[in-house]
Amino acid sequence: MRVTMVNKYYPPHLGGIEYHMRDLAAALAADGHEVRAIVANEGGPTSVETLDGVRVTRLKRAFAYASTPVALGMKRAIAAEAVRPDAPDVFHLHFPYPWGEFSWLAARGGRGALSGWRPRHDVPTVLTYHSDIVRQKVLGAAYAPVLRSVLDQVDLVIASSPNMVEHSPELHRIADKCRVVPFGIHVERFAATPEREARAAVLRAEVAPSRGERPVVLFVGRLIYYKGADVLVRAMADVDADLVMIGRGPLKADLEALAASLGVGARVRFVDPVGDEDLAAWYHAADVFCLPSVARSEAFGLVQLEAHAAGVPVVSTTLTTGVPFVNQHGVTGLTVPPGDADALADALGTLVRDEALRARLGRQASERALADFTVPRMVERTLAVYDEAMS
Repeated sequence: MRVTMVNKYYPPHLGGIEYHMRDLAAALAADGHEVRAIVANEGGPTSVETLDGVRVTRLKRAFAYASTPVALGMKRAIAAEAVRPDAPDVFHLHFPYPWGEFSWLAARGGRGALSGWRPRHDVPTVLTYHSDIVRQKVLGAAYAPVLRSVLDQVDLVIASSPNMVEHSPELHRIADKCRVVPFGIHVERFAATPEREARAAVLRAEVAPSRGERPVVLFVGRLIYYKGADVLVRAMADVDADLVMIGRGPLKADLEALAASLGVGARVRFVDPVGDEDLAAWYHAADVFCLPSVARSEAFGLVQLEAHAAGVPVVSTTLTTGVPFVNQHGVTGLTVPPGDADALADALGTLVRDEALRARLGRQASERALADFTVPRMVERTLAVYDEAMS
């Protein structure tokens, strides 16, 4: 099968959507499918390279607005894909990327004439709907008519959880063409090994605030508004544990000041983002993982899966997104209302104090990650959507 994906960027650019796209594209290529990606180049002219079997075209970026790169050549590049001799069997768009969707719509996804080019056939198109546009209200309102037109014209829409289909206003409207394909991760990268356990012991003894004398609560993510890191810091005032926060972001200074004002500064440690091996070790160094997100911008929470793969129970929030779909209350962890520091403290305290409960939830979390959230399982489900769109 020939697949062409469209997105803002492609790794090594950092980003959850970019990493998901890379994992899916590389796994498809490894299975023998021909995969191409059309993205913007963060700097420099248009370039083409092959990464892990995926042909990546990075188009020259004219400028960026509201985190959206504008590559003026994208419309023509999409149209050219549809008329090349070995045209793709499927286009796969990754939303939200307003310029990409606008370019696909302008090129009509290979449907109709464009600049004198006429496609050999209609190219079926699948769109993965990663999240709603939540905070950028002006952009969202201006873009809404384009988005609805795109959603109406693509053949099928992939959502990462049934929660997104039910609660997203845009997806609920077209629920009949939505298909649920949960995101998958390389679970083996977080499994226990002697080396990871040894490194975890070192991190716990040398980096955790109490040098391992207290339980460790771990947070991994950008220090931005919707992650709810401030709620977590407030909750820690009533939890007898250390907190390790791995990540960068504009709220770091505010969070440090908040921790100090609450008298928990000595129990909270901020750590810059770490490499893959140290990240896996940190999950094994932790007793509990916490994702305290407070807004629908948190559409899935892949870090929860990473913790689950390491056998660590998670405390997260009951957002109307895929977050509680991933972390099932009483099965893989505990969930609390978003923004409720008292409820978050109670849940964290329950797990910190109850070693048997932590062990049971962690074991069930690992089993569920292995059964439902692997990259091969994601590829299998995605190929089924492609086949349906092509038929």
